[in-house]
Formats: sequence, C-alpha cells, structure tokens
Amino acid sequence: MNRRLFLTASAGATGYSLLVRVDRLQADGPVRSAEEIRKETDRTNPPGRKAAAPREKNMALVDLRCDVMVAGGGLAGVLAALSAARHGSKVVLVQDRSRLGGNSSSEVKMHVVGANNHKGRPGWREGGLLEELRLEDAARNPQRCWELWDLLLYDKVVSEPNITLLLETTLYAAEVKKSAIQHVLARCDRSEHIYRIDAPLFCDCTGDSRLGLEAGAEYRVGHESRDQHGEYLAPLAADSHTQGSSILFTSRDFGRPMPFTPPAWARKITEQNLQFRGVGSWEYGYWWIEWGGHIDTVRDNERIRFELLSIVMGVWDYLKNSGRFPATANWALDWVGMFPGRRESRRLVGDHLLTQKDLTGQSGEMEDAVCIGGWNMDEHPPTGFEDPALPPFVSTRLPGVYNIPLRSLYSKNVRNLFMAGRNISASHTAFSSTRVMGTCAVEGQAIGTAAALCRQHRLLPRGLFENKAALKELQQTLLRDDQTIKGHRNEDPLDLARKATARASAEEGGSRASSVLDGWTRSLPEGTHQWAAPLTAEGAWLELAWESPQTIGQVQLTFDSGFQRELTLSSSSGTNQGMIRGPQPETARKYSVQYQDEAQQEWKTLAEIRDNHQRLRRHTFPPVRARRIRIRILETNGDPLARLFEVRCYA
Repeated sequence: MNRRLFLTASAGATGYSLLVRVDRLQADGPVRSAEEIRKETDRTNPPGRKAAAPREKNMALVDLRCDVMVAGGGLAGVLAALSAARHGSKVVLVQDRSRLGGNSSSEVKMHVVGANNHKGRPGWREGGLLEELRLEDAARNPQRCWELWDLLLYDKVVSEPNITLLLETTLYAAEVKKSAIQHVLARCDRSEHIYRIDAPLFCDCTGDSRLGLEAGAEYRVGHESRDQHGEYLAPLAADSHTQGSSILFTSRDFGRPMPFTPPAWARKITEQNLQFRGVGSWEYGYWWIEWGGHIDTVRDNERIRFELLSIVMGVWDYLKNSGRFPATANWALDWVGMFPGRRESRRLVGDHLLTQKDLTGQSGEMEDAVCIGGWNMDEHPPTGFEDPALPPFVSTRLPGVYNIPLRSLYSKNVRNLFMAGRNISASHTAFSSTRVMGTCAVEGQAIGTAAALCRQHRLLPRGLFENKAALKELQQTLLRDDQTIKGHRNEDPLDLARKATARASAEEGGSRASSVLDGWTRSLPEGTHQWAAPLTAEGAWLELAWESPQTIGQVQLTFDSGFQRELTLSSSSGTNQGMIRGPQPETARKYSVQYQDEAQQEWKTLAEIRDNHQRLRRHTFPPVRARRIRIRILETNGDPLARLFEVRCYA
C-alpha cells in the first residue's frame, strides 16, 4: 500500500485492519504517489532535443504507446480515460486546454445537467464515475469554487497510474491505414514537444470531432430534413446550421455602489432585445447570450467570441445603467468568460444514428444499450441573440429517460474509433437532448469501459457489438461500476451475493432486506429497491447468508446518495435551491463490514469506515471463507434511516 492510498484509507477508518485494503472507489490497486507523477512528467517531457521535422527544428519529438488514446479532456474524455484505465488499459489523454472539464470547467462555468431533468422520486441523476465526481465535489467544495472542480478532475486523472495526461496539447494529424488509425500527432507549443501516439484503439471526445476529421471519419453538420428520419421536430428542409455558443459571466454584491462603464464596442441593448429573455437575477448569466449557429462554430470562433463579449457587455450595461434595475447598484462583474462554450459542430456517424424515435421509445429496446440520456429535446435558433423575435429555445419534454446504444458510440467507417460527447452518431433532433454534459459524461464511461474490453478480448468496436457474450459482459461491467442502463439489472454470474439470502435488524416499510439482492441500484417508478431501517444506539445491520461457506475477497456496497435531488456545481442561486453542498444525508457515514467463518462463531471485522460520503464503495481483502457477511451502519450523514441499495460479493 503506497503512502497516498494509506492516507486516504486511514482518514476514513478507525481500527483499520492491517489485513484490509479499501480500494479507490470503482477501482482496484494503488494511486500514483507524488514521485511517480514526477517520473511520468519526465517521461512525457524527456531531456534532450530531437527534431520532429525539418520545419519543426525547435520541437522535440516524443513517441508514446498506449492501449487507448483519448482525444479531448471534457467530461466525456475524462470519464473515458478513467474508466479505460481503471479496467487495466494504458491511456494517453490529450487536452488542448490548461484544465480538464470542458464546458464544466472554470473557463466556461456551465453546470452539468442530463437525465436529472426527470426530477422527483424516483430521480434520474446519473450514477457511475460522474456520481463519484459530483459527490466528491459536493463534500470537498461546499464553497462552490470552480477552480477546485478543475483541481478535482486533475487530481483524479494524474493520480491514476494508467493515464498519461498531456495538457495544452492539440491533436492535429492522424495516419490511417486500412480504415484504422495507426497513430496521431499532437503538439504542445508551451513545452515545445510533438507527440506521436500509437494505439490500437482511439476515442474522439473532442466535441468538434477533430480526431474523426483527421482520420477521415464520416460526419454530419446541421439539421436533417423532417422526412429523412421521420422526425416531426426536424425542419422541412435540411441545412448546415447548428446551435450557437455562449459566454457566461458571474457577479456579486459588493455592499457599496459599483459603477460600470461599457467598452466602446459593447452592443446597445434595449427592452426589445430581451422580450423572450428573462433577467430575474444577475449573479450568473445568461445561457441565452448565444450566437453563431448560422456561421461555422469552429472556423469562425474568433468572430463568435467578439460578438458574445459585446452582447455580455451590452446586457450588463443595460442592467446597470438603464434605470430599470436599481437593485443592481451594488453589484459588479467578478468574472467574464473568454472561451465560448460551444454547443454543436460536427457529429460523427456510427452504425446506428440515434433519432427522435429512439428517444421517445418508438423504436423499441436496443440490445446494445450502455448508458442513459433524459434531457428534453432542446432546440435553439441558430441566430440566437441576433433574432430577438424568436424564443431562445423550444423544449419538447420526453416521456422518460432513454438508452443510448454502443453502435452510436463508434465510427461507421474508421474501424478503431470510439466517440463520446456532443459528437456521437445522432440526428440533430436527437442531439438536442444528448448534447448536455451529464449525458456526454456517461457516454464517456461507456466507451472507456468498452475500449478496455476490446483490448482484453482483442476486438474492434464493431466486433464488441457483434460478439453477444462480450456485449453482455460490457453491460454487466458497466452496471457493476454503477452506470445506469434503463431496464438492465445485475446478472453478474461472478457475484456470490446473488446466491445468498438476506435479513436485517429491522425493515422500514416496504424497504426489505431482500432488496439489496434484486439487481436494481436505484429507486424506480415501481419501487424503491433498497433496504432501509431506523438507526438505533447500536446502529442497523444487514446480513447475507449462504447454505455453504463462500470464498470472498471483495465486498461492494452501493449506498443511497439522494438521486431525487439535483447535484452539480453552479453559480446560479436558483439551481442551488434544494441542493446539498456537502455529504448527502442518506449516505452511510460510519459503517463496518464483518464476516462469520465456517464455524459460525464470533464476527470478525473486515473493514471499519468513518466519514464516508461516496455512494459506491469496494472493500478488497485477502480471501476469507465466510458463511455470513454483515454490514453494520452506525451513522449516516444526517438521515434517520440506514439505507443500502446493493451488496455484491466476489471471490
């Protein structure tokens, strides 16, 4: 056990057994030490100079080899890299910015939304790696600092032993042979390096499909016609227009008059410009400052930046100086984005093109479902703020969450290319829902896990779909990692808990002990699917028993983390209403894992945990022969009931 892992484990445990290792959430094995991180940076920035090309005599060429190369470090790319790495693949993650997170980073400051659009009980907040990040941020960053979110993502990535991170590095070329990418070229002008990255599998999480573009992957831009896929929300005629980009700002009350003088190039905003755009608050605004979908959102980025900044300055001038909003007198801007948050550009084409009919349930169930979406089909006019007579959005509510298939997450014509994010294989109408970051993130976890399984089984992406046993393994692996797939539950043949019976100290209402074995890890319309019991002075316990002793080396627990609430990082006071920026009260804070041996004598402790705030916990230890396993919950983070969705046991 290295020092960092020991500190992480011991900080949350008392009476920590020397026989126990509490692994990273959703992963086995150690995390990198500071010295190991230094060695990794030395590997990507080696001493000495080797010319990359005659025209690049001052750039050093570095050759890197990995199992999976991920282009793009937004949430889709971060989760793709983490999931592939945690399943044993060596990963190189290339990000062209100085920080990770894409539109969720401090450069843009857009809060993460997705399936949580379907609020209430049950709630449809995404699980898996995204939930791990959300819970960590809520607990460690109650002050809602965007730069600490950046730092959390950086920490997760650089601490992963199987990931090589290249920041401020832009992918610019790909060599393709026989419809497969051989290697890519990326450059970091800040450190004067060119990287040649070889891999058998590649993931395009760039949003703009830059890797797919360089590799010659088939792609689409703009709207399809209504008749092309039978989508009644599509326009009558196809066009090349997209949704635009936005620049946000934040402001705060300084307690004294704060004047504002706009720059000379600020737009003059009138009441007519805002007839469909509300300004009820001004601490965080405004997504509807959107522009540029009627031109090329990639090639015309500099023009789009200028127009968006001119609108931001004009809107703030209107708020401060029009006389209509006297409450803004003591308010001043404290941050203005300089990086347009892009909604749409190119979409790669896969073996399946996701359409409106798929999202509304008219196409039936998909055998290769790997993640969920749920945001409304949310259409924005390409001209955005330029056309004040048009509403800034038209939202069409979906009947519920929907599944996204693996076939929409790999390229149709580049054989070793996965994609995740706002560039997946979807019509524009379907894209208007799938584009949001929560959905992009779970797509990333899906393709990272898929890439790792492709490596293990020596398959290409299409082969993973065609190999039905491997496809089933992918789905069950994702479920084990707490990814939600609608209509799919735990059927893992390796899970020994599925052969056990369950009993508990008490049961609250219909929240039975047996629920932890029914395969579902979230509340659903037909039931809660969790065990719950009142906490007493001795806590509450749940026990699994087998007819004969089992060899068990890992116990996996899925707690309740309040999926019925929204949980994200936002500067919007409205979005933060009802949110808990801290450990979620339903989650077990203090608990132990015990076992009873073949003789069924005294209970022996395998793990004792304090200060937990995570939903998914794995406890790995030298295998024991157990007749019974007991989970004793002593404290939650505030809820009067002990709650547990699932217990898994593995040899």
